Amino acid sequence: MASVNSKNTSLADQARGLFAERAARVLPVIAKAVHEQLSTMADQRGGAQGAQSYRAALQSFQKSGGLWVNATARAWKAAQSRAAIFEHSRATESRKFELMGNEVVEDKILASRLALRILDFASWELSDLRLRIQSLEGVNELPVRDILRPEVLAQHMVAQWSPVDLPREMWPMVQDTLQRVAGEHLLEVYHDTNEFLVQQGVMVEIDLRPLVRRTAGGAMSRAVAIQEETRMQTGTTPLARARIRAQGVMGHLGRLLSERVLGYDDTRPLQASRELNRVMSREQKSAEETSAFGISSSGASVQTFGPAEVERAMEALRDRATSFKRAASTPTEKATVEIVALMFQSILAEDRIPAVIRVWFARLQIPVLRVAIAEPEFFGSLQHPARRLIDRMGSCMLGFNVTVSGGAMESEVRRAVQVIEQYPETGQKVFQIVYDEFEKFLAKFLSEQGTAALVVSVAQQVEQKETMAIQYTIEMRNILKDMSVRDEIRDFLFKVWTEALAIASMKYGAQHADTLLLKRVAADLVWAASAKPSRQDRAQVISSLPKLLQSLRTGMSLLSMDVADQDIQIKTISDTLADAFASKTPSIPVERIEAMAARLNNLEDYLSDEDLGDLPLDTDSLVTILGIDPAELTVITDGGSQPTDAMRGWVQELQVGSWFTLDHNGQISNVQFAWCSERKQLHLFAASDGRNFLIQARRLAAYLQAGLLIPVEEEALTVRATREALAKLNANPERLLG
Repeated sequence: MASVNSKNTSLADQARGLFAERAARVLPVIAKAVHEQLSTMADQRGGAQGAQSYRAALQSFQKSGGLWVNATARAWKAAQSRAAIFEHSRATESRKFELMGNEVVEDKILASRLALRILDFASWELSDLRLRIQSLEGVNELPVRDILRPEVLAQHMVAQWSPVDLPREMWPMVQDTLQRVAGEHLLEVYHDTNEFLVQQGVMVEIDLRPLVRRTAGGAMSRAVAIQEETRMQTGTTPLARARIRAQGVMGHLGRLLSERVLGYDDTRPLQASRELNRVMSREQKSAEETSAFGISSSGASVQTFGPAEVERAMEALRDRATSFKRAASTPTEKATVEIVALMFQSILAEDRIPAVIRVWFARLQIPVLRVAIAEPEFFGSLQHPARRLIDRMGSCMLGFNVTVSGGAMESEVRRAVQVIEQYPETGQKVFQIVYDEFEKFLAKFLSEQGTAALVVSVAQQVEQKETMAIQYTIEMRNILKDMSVRDEIRDFLFKVWTEALAIASMKYGAQHADTLLLKRVAADLVWAASAKPSRQDRAQVISSLPKLLQSLRTGMSLLSMDVADQDIQIKTISDTLADAFASKTPSIPVERIEAMAARLNNLEDYLSDEDLGDLPLDTDSLVTILGIDPAELTVITDGGSQPTDAMRGWVQELQVGSWFTLDHNGQISNVQFAWCSERKQLHLFAASDGRNFLIQARRLAAYLQAGLLIPVEEEALTVRATREALAKLNANPERLLG
């Protein structure tokens, strides 16, 4: 076995060595492409200032480009060693709270963008290589500092830039070319490394289809295959895979613009030309004053919106785009106008979004065009506030019934658009502000609709109480684990008293006198139930017993426990105390009891927020408390397989307002994610027919993993719009600058 492991480790090391060697050969190719771009731009840039900046950049790269190539190659070679990979990872973990300067943060951003572009080209080859290395080393994931990771390659490329005296401000001038060439050629490096491992017999075939193919192997083999297929498919979340696909779309758009639009690679912030700015301002003012889309400027809808109104908005959008292209003074402006127009045409054609919302979206064409011209990152970043706002509003509107509950939602979208229109010169700042405001509105609006408002109020209290009860139980077990305490007393403390403490903490506060009294009762009960060989101790127990029993009844009353059940508990405790009088075992020292009492007084300081598992929820109890029709609330406490860490991570990334298809007990429902509890243990989904589904985090992850809860849309609205714009431009490239 040791020889096999040694051979596997050796193969993994050889693969990394080959990868680093082949990757180093790409660096001169990248340097050549960067040099050619700088030379071209220095010769063709129209303005004197632009030409001068490119000539200065060209001179710097001629002087230091070779040094950067050599320094990066050395860094990659050093990073391939096993010691560098694993020791560096541990060192990084120990310094994870270290403060970072602005330059370090900027380098991380540049490296992240470069890594995403590499991933855009090489995602499939990297996925195969990752699986092969994981199989050799028996790990679940590549180490954080593994040279095979695109982000590690990118970090070294960026890190070696400034030390060889290449100006930091020069990187944005060449980053598109650098990213494109690096991605194209590193794809070949990943492929070659995979080929090497295949020749060594490492996972010659990577194919998930046989895992789910039905054969005559019997039910057990089919079950194993399905389980393995599920594990492979849920190693990453659909959201993560969607991000990779989205970065691919952005990468394709960037390459198209770089190849067809002269000067587009200059990614420094720009301003619209004077004539284009004048025409945009005129059209913006016209839209605000005349409300050309059939909505009064006061904000009230003056008609019922349908396909005809959307079509008129589409025509107005195309007319404006034509006017803007005539006014544009540079190829970059013309291309930007065309792409933004095509994106909004796609958005307006999304018939799953109510017509009135699409008409309001059309009003964002001009504000988005402004930021797309001024901030080139709009076409390359999924996190641009303008994209995020449109995507967020769009995801909430898929299947939304405006006629039923759209008044407030439509008003909020209208308000958002009008605020953005009022601040045309603020760029992405106004989009970020409106995005944050929309998030706050959404959280409040969805949790206050119909029965959901009642469910949210009670569910939050239930989560708090049950979570505290579980935490108190865990800590009580820790306190009593090495103390000689009778089983009857342990059961009472774990099953009854910890819940009483949780309710008291919620009702009065953790340090309220009444709560502290109940905490002290726990310590007194443990002492009273221990052996009492001393006459003095027995006398003390007898004198304090009435007060102790009354305090126990007070605590049990907080649980709404009826008198008969209280009597049963009191009798059990009384019998246990009587037995303690006759016990010959050593008593628990008073010092330990006092230490226990002190710890109980500050119990909250010892509580952990780690995963506590499922909370004990009861549908009937919740329905009784809420006073609603049982048909209006379903508490999902089971279903699905054991979720993977990736699926649990996906639960944490779900956004309130997103729509899903839920399959519960064979009944299909379209539901909207309406609320998440403070500790993210409980999640409420609301159906349009008034039904509500309360799901715990672990069950929610299991439902996602099993395909019982499926997102209506995995691809963001603006990403899909960009993809469709690309398809039109690929079919008719002349329209980009026409």
